Amino acid sequence: MRELEKYYDGLKTEKEMREYWRENKIYDFVYDKNKPLYSIDTPPPTVSGSLHIGHIFSYTQAEMIARYRRMRGYNVFYPFGFDDNGLPSERLVEKETGVKAYNLPRSEFNKMCMETVKKYEDEFKELWQAMGFSCDWNLQYATISPNTQKLSQKSFIELAKNNRAYIKESPVLWCTECQTSIAQAELDSKDIDSCFYHINFGLGDSVLEIATTRPELLYSVVCIFVNPNDERYKKLFAGRGDPGAPPKVKVPLYNFEVPLLTDEKVAIDKGTGAVMCATFGDSTDVEWTEQHNLEYKKAIMPYGKISDEAEFIAGLRIKAARKEIVRLLEENNLIVKSENISHAVSVHERCGTEVEIIPSRQWYIDVMSKKEELLKAGDKIKWYPEHMKNRYVNWVENLKWDWCISRQRYFGIPIPVWYCEKCETPVFAEIENLPINPIETKYTGVCSCGCAEFIPDKAVFDTWATSSITPQLNLDTAKKYGIEEKDFMPMSMRTQAHEIIRTWAFYTIAKSLYHTNQIPWFDAMICGFVLAKPGEKISKSKGNAKFSPQELIKQYSADSLRYYAATARLGTDMYFDIQEMQDSSKRLITKLWNSSKFVLSHLEDFDPKYKPEKILPVDRWIIERTNEAILESVKWLDEYEIGMARKVADDLFWKDLCDNYIEIVKERLYQPEKHGYEERKSAQYAIYYCLFNILKIYAIYIPHETEYIYLNGLKDFAGEISIHLTEWEKPAEIDSKILEFGDILKQAISDMRKYKTENNLSMRAEIDEAVIKAKPEFKAWLIETEKDFTACSHAKKIAYEF
Repeated sequence: MRELEKYYDGLKTEKEMREYWRENKIYDFVYDKNKPLYSIDTPPPTVSGSLHIGHIFSYTQAEMIARYRRMRGYNVFYPFGFDDNGLPSERLVEKETGVKAYNLPRSEFNKMCMETVKKYEDEFKELWQAMGFSCDWNLQYATISPNTQKLSQKSFIELAKNNRAYIKESPVLWCTECQTSIAQAELDSKDIDSCFYHINFGLGDSVLEIATTRPELLYSVVCIFVNPNDERYKKLFAGRGDPGAPPKVKVPLYNFEVPLLTDEKVAIDKGTGAVMCATFGDSTDVEWTEQHNLEYKKAIMPYGKISDEAEFIAGLRIKAARKEIVRLLEENNLIVKSENISHAVSVHERCGTEVEIIPSRQWYIDVMSKKEELLKAGDKIKWYPEHMKNRYVNWVENLKWDWCISRQRYFGIPIPVWYCEKCETPVFAEIENLPINPIETKYTGVCSCGCAEFIPDKAVFDTWATSSITPQLNLDTAKKYGIEEKDFMPMSMRTQAHEIIRTWAFYTIAKSLYHTNQIPWFDAMICGFVLAKPGEKISKSKGNAKFSPQELIKQYSADSLRYYAATARLGTDMYFDIQEMQDSSKRLITKLWNSSKFVLSHLEDFDPKYKPEKILPVDRWIIERTNEAILESVKWLDEYEIGMARKVADDLFWKDLCDNYIEIVKERLYQPEKHGYEERKSAQYAIYYCLFNILKIYAIYIPHETEYIYLNGLKDFAGEISIHLTEWEKPAEIDSKILEFGDILKQAISDMRKYKTENNLSMRAEIDEAVIKAKPEFKAWLIETEKDFTACSHAKKIAYEF
């Protein structure tokens, strides 16, 4: 045993401990069939910029669970990956270089992407290591790696051949900034200031007033709809029969006529009750166009300009086109009135651009027909907190589109498909040839139509199409360690933020059902956000993080950040308060160091193998109180409530060990000649048990300091090479009587301290009498504890009230 230094140097110690762990391979995964396997599906951070404090909190909370399970005797499989392909990484490169992807040859741009993501992945890994993460970096994966590309392409081909993935020319959600299709899950809602224009359309010899926020789409209007139950318009359809020729409405400026039809979706009480159907203003326009077999008129192009076919505004950007059309309408006295409004629009979550709907040929995965199976899968998963399941259910129930998985971008996993030049039939790569890039590899087969010429698909997969197979990626790695699929799947736990339940969780569940016919994991641990201000999460895109994690670690230490990260209830959002972090973490780290120094100074002649024949009541109390805290911590951590478990540890450490027990037994430890040598051994046995188990609980929160104390004070007693390889005690039933006895003592000490404070006395001041109130059944234990209580209270006499 080596005496601990006077002061704890966290920054120096943390570097030493991380080197010790690396040298001794403390966290290297070794498959042990004799231990239950606990596998964690960790979110691969998106390589789209530097990490912020929000990442530190959520990833650290999950890492604490890995440490906890390891110390509970599990064989922990804890991999880390990087989501380093797709639009987020492309936008990062475009931002850093000032170059747009479409202005460079694909190969040159992809090379720039690879160099950039490598730089950030090294930065990410260095940060996780600085935080003391207990993962095995030999299990690392990247979503752009050749092996991941192979598995992702294989997943797609299997789905396509089983008719679960399909290609279709249809209206699709489209980002004109990123110039790619997107999925429903990639939409955010944003309130914008806009204008409601009331425009006169022609209806025979009269006019029909219609309100719209998108007058630039007048060219693409294909129909006007009213509600069949709207009394204002019933006369227009009277006597026409069914199917009679519908009334015609003339579109202003363009002067072509479109039919007036009825549909119950039209709100009678909104505006004039007449709405225009343009191709396409929203998803309702898409539904109406398909339902009523309406024509498609091209208005908005994929690059965000108006079609050359649209008179007056051809070639203009959308907002400029709107401005010009409004000018022309006003010039022709066609605007009845305009109202300034604020309304919600759908924007692309990656760039904030308002989303359009345009026809395009894309690949989809069928999810709309699988809603029931997806909901049943959600029921089989245990969600923590439980209410997070509602987000999943609401998302599934409100799905409107199948999952569009193709993207018209550059840096991603190629879609392994070619198309017959003659009949456009898609053909797929052979599994043994994966990964493959169809742009660089010529297809040598012959189409069923006899054509031997093929055109490669130039699109790439949506990044979620790949990150949704992380359980399969982890299984592929696990097999290399001799783990069979039946022992690995479903994985034990998925950890992630609540905002990506609709994407990562949903897509992973869908892929798992299709590929394995089972859920991907048993538990879902859903973390909250760290907020910059009310309602605004800290994010890379907003750039609203005041402090970088690297700066905070260098100034305050990783253990300080980790301890503070365990403050909140699971799934709840919290503010990052640097002063609160500094105060709470420094206080705990300093007190744990000083208390450990005190305890270890009394263990030089201690033998943990020797259990005293008689353990005094107060010593039995702290042992049992420690056992109670262990069981309470287990209860909370099994539910992923690391904050509640930390509070249990804090209460045991501060209120029981430091505030009371140490003060009670201090003189017995220092003066065995007065209290008895066997009595001192009883105190040594109890205080060793308490401190060691407190260090074990705190080890998941502050791994560096607890390891250092263990190596320099307890390792010789325990024998294990690291505290992180020791296991928590597994107490049986708790003795409630001895705990009640402890509460009596704590109350007596509190009363004594209150008396001294109220009388301006030092805590070491002698008093004539201290009173202990208790039930008669505790009399014998109190008599045995009288010497300790007398020393603690400095009372001349102990009086009892039974």
